Formats: sequence, C-alpha cells, structure tokens
Amino acid sequence: MSRKLFVGLTALLMVLLALPAAAITNPTPDDGEHPQVGQLLFFVPDEIDPRFPADDPGAWFNCSGTVIADQIVLTAGHCTYGVGDDGASTTRSSDTNDDGVINIFDEVDLSGEGGNDIWFTLQEVVDYSFLPHFDYVGTACSGSSCWYVENSDNATRYVDWKNALNGESAWIRGTANPHPDYDDNAFFLHDAGIVELDDSSGVDSADYGQLPDDGFLDQFFAQRRNDTRFTPVGYGLQFGFPFYPGGDTRYQASVMLVDATGVLGLGPFLPGTAVLFSNSAGKAHQGGTCFGDSGGPVFYEDSTIIVAVTSFGINPTCTGVGGGYRIDQEDDLEFIESFL
Repeated sequence: MSRKLFVGLTALLMVLLALPAAAITNPTPDDGEHPQVGQLLFFVPDEIDPRFPADDPGAWFNCSGTVIADQIVLTAGHCTYGVGDDGASTTRSSDTNDDGVINIFDEVDLSGEGGNDIWFTLQEVVDYSFLPHFDYVGTACSGSSCWYVENSDNATRYVDWKNALNGESAWIRGTANPHPDYDDNAFFLHDAGIVELDDSSGVDSADYGQLPDDGFLDQFFAQRRNDTRFTPVGYGLQFGFPFYPGGDTRYQASVMLVDATGVLGLGPFLPGTAVLFSNSAGKAHQGGTCFGDSGGPVFYEDSTIIVAVTSFGINPTCTGVGGGYRIDQEDDLEFIESFL
C-alpha cells in the first residue's frame, strides 16, 4: 500500500507465499494465550505487485487484528484503507466513457472504505496450503504467487485466491472500515480500523480484547518508563533487513513504553496519536514488532486491555523503537464503539 512517507510500515506484502507475515521480533511463543488475535489477508487493487506488469495491478497484504466483539476486529487504519470491493478500487473510479475518460458526474465512493476483499483467521499457525498451486516450484521462485507470475496473470490470481478463501472455513470474509478521518498520506494521525466479519469469529466473549478508558496511557508518562510492561501480539516478521525470516505464527513480546514523541519526534506537535515502545531484546524487555504486525494489539501488561495498535517502524531492521497508534483517545473510542 502507499504507506511510504518516512517510516517503514508494518503491513506486509505477500511477495512469496512461503514468506508472508510471520512473527514478533525476538519472539515468545503465544501458546494459545491470545485467542482473540488473528491474521488478516487483504487485496488492494490500486497497489502494484512488482512481479507483475504495471498494467496488471493489485497486491495482497497481511496485517494482524483483535476480536473485540462478535464479528468485530480492531486493526490499523492502513490495514483497512483502499481494500478492494470484489476486486474493484475503493479509492478511484473505474467507470469510464468510450474515450477512456473517467465520468466525474457519476456517483462513485472514493473514500477507500467498505471494501470486502479482506479475510480473517484465528489460526495460531496459519496454513495457506489451500491456495491454488501452493506447492509450485518455478524457475525463479516457488509458491502460489510464483505460478501466476510464470504461467498466468495477476487478475486470475485474484479470482482464484478469492474463491479459495471464500471456500475455506478457517477464513472469514469481512468489510474494511478505516477511521473516518484517516488520511493515507498522514496515516499515523488516525491509524485505527475496524473489520466487520460476515460470520462469527468463534472467540468466546470472555476472551474479547477490551477497550481502554479515555486517556488510559497518560498515567504512565508521569512515572518511570520501565516500571510497566506492555504485550504486543501479532504475525509479523521475526527480524527485519537483511534477513526477513518468519513463518505465519502468532507470537508475543514484552515491551516498555518509551515516550509519546511519535513519528520522528513530532509527538509534541501531534498529541494524542503515536507512542513509541521498545523494539529490541534487553534485560528489562524482550522483543518488539516488525512487518506484518500492523494492526495487532499492544495489551496492558498481561490483561486484554488494548492501549494501542501496532502502526509503524522507524527503520527496516525493526530495531530500536516501534510505533503504536493510541486508541485511548475520545475520537478513536467513539469510532470503535460505533460498531459495538
């Protein structure tokens, strides 16, 4: 997706089916501790998969998300914006006249919301073997996507994958809803999103992720930063550049709140948006987040209270600090609660 700006975002393009989103950095096995956290797979028709020609657009991405109510998943805004609607763009019009010019007088929803090309699974170890040509071994790469690169086209891949996902009971289709003020060019300002699932997720109500009180994180900025631990959970890569290892498994980490300076120190000028958490192994904390963890929860200690969703990374190595988008703000809570 076009989340470029000046930070490395944590949504993961499925470049090779053998290496899609995988795990928290320096991870601790989740071992069933967070049954409400699952993986999202979604199609963005406006984005280019570099393995296909530019005139055959469309890319698949992974994110993480949390069930917070029956059929409701909380994730990041950049994991819900621009999701396709049965393969059609939700950010630009494809309705053209005979000369190939967009008819500006047609009513077309260009909000980037409401797309249904998004699926959610709660598998702790995600199995993609149901996708067509999963075991394909090609001349340059292996896996389902590689088969379409070498033998077919991207448009056919979309149709085949959509049909396969719709027929797989472990995956539930949904509708993507970014925060109403979400701006893809300044994603970190309103980086919250909701996916409305077509069917129940199977999570017991006692295990739902819980919303924080308004301003919940404020209490921790007045005390020693390393006195409290937070628990990010997700399916992102275990390391960043240059290794990018991993395998679609849910992991957790233990991190501490660093500060509220946010994106490149702009926190004082953009209050109430991004916060920074530790993002490396240390004596007082262990692990962090990486590509593919976007939208996954950052829980308060060992509770199910979600204080933030994973939003961005500062560098491609997934070290140092990682960015979370606070959901303990009035506008975010109102947006999320409107779906409950």
